[in-house]
Amino acid sequence: MFAEERQLLIAALVATEGRVTVTELATRFAITAETVRRDLDTLEASRQLRRVHGGAVSIDRLSLSEPSLDERQTQRRGEKSRIADAAVRMIPTSRTGSILLDAGSTTELLADRLAGWTPANTGDQLLVITNAVPIAGKLSSNDAINLHILGGRVRGLTSAIVGAGTVAQLAALRPDIAFIGANGISAGFGLSTPDSVEAAVKSAIVAAARRVVVLADSSKLDQETLVCFAALAAIDTLITDAEPSAALAEALAAADVDVVIA
Repeated sequence: MFAEERQLLIAALVATEGRVTVTELATRFAITAETVRRDLDTLEASRQLRRVHGGAVSIDRLSLSEPSLDERQTQRRGEKSRIADAAVRMIPTSRTGSILLDAGSTTELLADRLAGWTPANTGDQLLVITNAVPIAGKLSSNDAINLHILGGRVRGLTSAIVGAGTVAQLAALRPDIAFIGANGISAGFGLSTPDSVEAAVKSAIVAAARRVVVLADSSKLDQETLVCFAALAAIDTLITDAEPSAALAEALAAADVDVVIA
C-alpha cells in the first residue's frame, strides 16, 4: 500500500472514530510505529488531524467541541454497549436501593437495560434519579422502578437537565451509586466536559453519591475538554473498553480508582 493511500485511510478512520493510537494503526496496517508517526505528522501538517500523546484525534476535537446526543448515539456503539453491560451488573437486584443516571449516550444504553429490570424479591424497588430526558422516558413504564426526575432547564444539545436548581436538588440527595459520563479523562486534569453549566451538575452528582462509577469509552481517555468537574480521586470506578495508557493507569491507581475493562 502506498503511503498516500494509507494516509487517506488513517484520516478517514480518525474522522469516524474521533481518536486513534499509534499501536492500533501499526497493527492495522502492519507497519512500524515510526512509520505511523510519520504518517500522522504528514496528516497534521495538512490539517487533517491533531497529534496527541500516543496517537491522534479529529481536528475538530478541541476543548469546546461537543457532538450532539444523536451523533454520540451512533459512535462506538459496540464499545458503549459492553460498558453498559458491565455497569448493569453493579446494580443490586436483591434489595431496595438508589442509583443516579447522568445524561449521556452510554448511560442511556444502561437505561435500556434497566427498562426491563425486575427485583429478586417481591416488594423490592429501585429508585432511579436522572437529569436526562431520554432516560426518564425509557424508565417511566417500569413499575419496579421508582423514577425521580431532577428539575431544571433542558439543554438541547445533550437533553440534560441543568441549572442552579438542579444542583441544589442534588445537594439534598445521597444515592447509593451514580453512573456518570465524561468527555475527557486525563491524568493531570481529571474528568472534564465542554460546557460549564453541565459541568456544575456533574460536580454535584459526584459530590452527592456514595459511590461514583464513570462510564467512558476509550476515545475519552487521555483527553481534556474545557471544564474539569472532578478529580480522579473523587471517583470510585472507571468502566471502559480498553486498557488506559501507562500514565493514566498510574494516575488512576494512585487515586485508588478501580478500572473495569468491558
